[in-house]
Amino acid sequence: MLTFLALTSVAFLGIVPEQSQAIAIYTGWERHALVGSDIRLSCSFFSWRWTSEDVTFSWTYRPDGSRDSISIFHYTGGAAYVDNKGPFRDRLEFVGNPGRRDGSILLKNLELNDNGTFTCDAKNPPDIVGRPSSVRLLVFEKVPIQAGVITGAIIGVVLGLLVLIVVIYYLMRFLVARRVFSLSVR
Repeated sequence: MLTFLALTSVAFLGIVPEQSQAIAIYTGWERHALVGSDIRLSCSFFSWRWTSEDVTFSWTYRPDGSRDSISIFHYTGGAAYVDNKGPFRDRLEFVGNPGRRDGSILLKNLELNDNGTFTCDAKNPPDIVGRPSSVRLLVFEKVPIQAGVITGAIIGVVLGLLVLIVVIYYLMRFLVARRVFSLSVR
């Protein structure tokens, strides 16, 4: 009898239970930083719904060479909770804006052993189903020379030589033409 009344009220009043949609979470692919610097790890999401007051962000960290992840940050109910015992104690700050669907964190004073994979998960109730997104952090002591820089330098030198050859060619042609003209005038 109770089921019949519930179905009848849904039919007459147009009350429809709220459906859950998928949520898409975005982070960068890979970030590079130097020892001692700070870096912002961005996390945002797309949801078909307005940003809920119950929005949550969770960050986990998996060091290079490890299979286990460590929870390092959680945002829920308008409050940020930073892990005060883990590898980022006193070095992690929440810099996101949940109202703008931003759950970014700032890692301060990076160390070489901070290399690893950071994973962000977001929930915007009732949209709670989605795949967490990961970003890999690589910390270096000094800036590495990348293949693109070397390739760009080689291309620049080759183009510079070509321009120089063209300029010399036209300069020689001009000088020869001027000499021929001065000889024909005499």
